Amino acid sequence: MPDETTIVFGVPVPSIDPGFLAVVRFHILVGVACVIAGLVAMLSRKRRGRHSTSGTLYYWCLAVLVASATGLSVVRWAENYHLFILGILSLIVATVGRTALRQRWRHWVRVHITCMGLSYILMLTAFYVDNGKNLPLWSELPQIAFWLLPAAIGIPLIARALVRHPLARRENTK
Repeated sequence: MPDETTIVFGVPVPSIDPGFLAVVRFHILVGVACVIAGLVAMLSRKRRGRHSTSGTLYYWCLAVLVASATGLSVVRWAENYHLFILGILSLIVATVGRTALRQRWRHWVRVHITCMGLSYILMLTAFYVDNGKNLPLWSELPQIAFWLLPAAIGIPLIARALVRHPLARRENTK
């Protein structure tokens, strides 16, 4: 590793700049909150309460995460532009999924499930592409796995949710 690397929460960061490192620490904490909120929303019963509260928290944490990722990417554009693109795409599809729910678009349940799931996949892809090489077990995988594994696991789960969710099933019979 280069001399100008700092370990932040166990992750090597190629900088010693205190301001940059403060943003990285904040970004990591918001990222963890986003992952947890998304998991709680996914695993909760789909109704008002835990699911909607966690989903809203996921969305706003994701917005903050993308904002901090944008700042971090701008500083190291050549190395991180792909993370910026993944973050923006994640926020865009989450916004579409949230809007479909709030405005009750036609087939809103399927749009909501698909978009929120894709948003989570894109967020995790950005994380693994950036950090997979530093994680136990993941470090043994080829770089292409960091790009493909989140989708390989997540897309079948989205398909399962679309088949099993009662409102999505009801839409399929119309």
